[in-house]
Amino acid sequence: MDTGRLLLGLAMTRIDRRQMILLAATLGASIAFPPRTMARAGRFQESGERFPQGVASADPTDSSVILWTRRAPLEGEAASKLKVQIAEDEGFHNIAAIGRAAISADMDHTCRFLAVGLRPGREYWYRFIDEYGFSSRIGRTFTAPRDEDDEEARFAFVSCQNINLGFSTPFRLMIREDAARPRDERIRFVLHLGDFIYEMIWYPEDRPRMQGRTVRDVVRLPRGEKIGDYHVPTCIDDYRAIYRAYLADPDIQDARARWPFICIWDNHEFTNRGWQSRAVYDRARAAQTLKVAANQAWFEYVPAQVRQPSAGSDLKKFHAPLVEDRPLSDFDDFGLSHEANNLAAVNSLLIARELRWGRHVSLLLTDNRSFRSEPPLDGANGEAFGRSKIPFFVPQDVLETLDGGRSFDNDNPPATISYNGKNIPNPRLAAPTGSMLGSTQKRWFLDRICKSTSTWLLWGNSVGMLDLRCDPTELPADLAAAWPTSGYGVMGAHDWSAYSAERAEILEAAQTAKRRLVSLVGDRHAFYAGTVSASLALHDFKPVAAEFVTGSISTPSVIEAAAPILAKKHPLASLILDRQGEISRPALNITLRHGVKSSLSFGQTGSKQQALALRSPDLAPHLAFADAAGHGYALVRAGRHQMEVTFVGTPAPAEPGDLEPIYRVTHRLEAWAPDKGPAIARVGADGPGLAERFLDWDA
Repeated sequence: MDTGRLLLGLAMTRIDRRQMILLAATLGASIAFPPRTMARAGRFQESGERFPQGVASADPTDSSVILWTRRAPLEGEAASKLKVQIAEDEGFHNIAAIGRAAISADMDHTCRFLAVGLRPGREYWYRFIDEYGFSSRIGRTFTAPRDEDDEEARFAFVSCQNINLGFSTPFRLMIREDAARPRDERIRFVLHLGDFIYEMIWYPEDRPRMQGRTVRDVVRLPRGEKIGDYHVPTCIDDYRAIYRAYLADPDIQDARARWPFICIWDNHEFTNRGWQSRAVYDRARAAQTLKVAANQAWFEYVPAQVRQPSAGSDLKKFHAPLVEDRPLSDFDDFGLSHEANNLAAVNSLLIARELRWGRHVSLLLTDNRSFRSEPPLDGANGEAFGRSKIPFFVPQDVLETLDGGRSFDNDNPPATISYNGKNIPNPRLAAPTGSMLGSTQKRWFLDRICKSTSTWLLWGNSVGMLDLRCDPTELPADLAAAWPTSGYGVMGAHDWSAYSAERAEILEAAQTAKRRLVSLVGDRHAFYAGTVSASLALHDFKPVAAEFVTGSISTPSVIEAAAPILAKKHPLASLILDRQGEISRPALNITLRHGVKSSLSFGQTGSKQQALALRSPDLAPHLAFADAAGHGYALVRAGRHQMEVTFVGTPAPAEPGDLEPIYRVTHRLEAWAPDKGPAIARVGADGPGLAERFLDWDA
């Protein structure tokens, strides 16, 4: 992993031509140098038909940025080479860099350029031209400031865009509002935290509606496999078809043309409940060939400074290792299978990397899916401990015991686990502790935490660290019997709540190194803000890091997913939904922050005062904000003394058309002293959605 940092370091210094060529080759990109003599822009005919997926830029440094496009083949006219121009002005009068590259079907006619020799902290425009004189649309990008520059970082972070079940119109709002700001207050890049695509595709004839949304007919898989009422990819052409459809979406395309994107993946770029190279749909299956295909499609369509360790000498395209689908075996002490095909598949593309934005921001990006051990409640463990009768929650004590394995409770794990009045043999009594990152990536990550010199160490983290808890033991006696243990319930059988031992290790490293670690998260289809401690017991609650979770761009929220499956007669429905006529409001927001007594009371009386009088002060000392119905995006300002994160909440983007925010909520972190922990303060909140979603409930 250190090689990734080394390569980035090369790009961020004034280096010679040979080194830049090496860097471009390593990234699988052609290179665009500053012209040796005055270059002419020329006149070209823009053709959206020939460049149907638009343009994009990515991973800016203080002297370079990656540029991307796809020149689609047309009948009787297949382009074989492209030229790129990057200019200091929108009219292309001052050309800053030019380059040429061949394109072919091997990379689905996509093209990546590394534009180098650029000036730090600058705005640039770029376009691609084919040999027939047709050009792409014009894109805009930015370079980062120098490492030593005292410049505030301004950016957005987003995740979870499912155009099969919704529209990407929050991007349209982001663009409109950014254009209305003064130039020096506009955002400079977008951090995309995964689920750029969704590989599970519903066709309208199979299921016209899903989670309260009309299913859109946006893509048909060339091959695919039908599982139940949805379709999933089986090959590279299926993944490519999905990316092409997503990038034909006008709002996604416009956003990529306006800002450089910094991207990681989550699960749906590969498979819904997958880990390493295993896919889990109707059943668990070995899927090494599918993992390689997913990585290749991501490499082709999502430009980034990523690495292919086994690419050999042919670095201008994705090097797909030859693998077979074999059962995972030979697991190490971090849960990584050393089966040869698995190792080849998960290492075919490495996305962990670090980027800098001036003096104040280091951005660490990790892969939370490819190297993780099996989630503790998957497979046979999930069958043994079942699903609780409280929707969406699993017992936290069971989860932590299983994750800890033989190291639980200072190497004193219980031989049995109490569950539903029975003592069930601990299936992970002799197993190693679970790992999200795997040994190599974790070693790199902890090293970067220790060595960072930035004011803010921001973690592009595809899954959340905040425990989202409920207190089912506080339910009335007739309902409490539905809960199988004596502890809390937690939402998060596949995020950091299921890997709490490694989470504690990361927090300890940040605390020891005295770093201001802030986790920026997607995945949860909701907005959350809070502080992270290794323990939430009030006597031992010591926040070490802060976390902000953004709502989804278009994927149905937790509440939208819950509404169709929770009948009004469900005795515990009021913990999740507050029903007023035909309108469902997120009572889950009350449950997570104030407890089950509060949400049940409000469901019965409608009285906020009575509900808060029954709140549980021990439940959520860490949560500052919770909106489980959240859609939209988050805006960040990070400077020398403080960092602010604004949640821009929008209505569910179930229909096309412009959106208006239903709330804006801003939280501030002061740059805390090394001997103190982070404290989140709400410094701004407005909009009708605050009261509607119980977001104005302060204890």
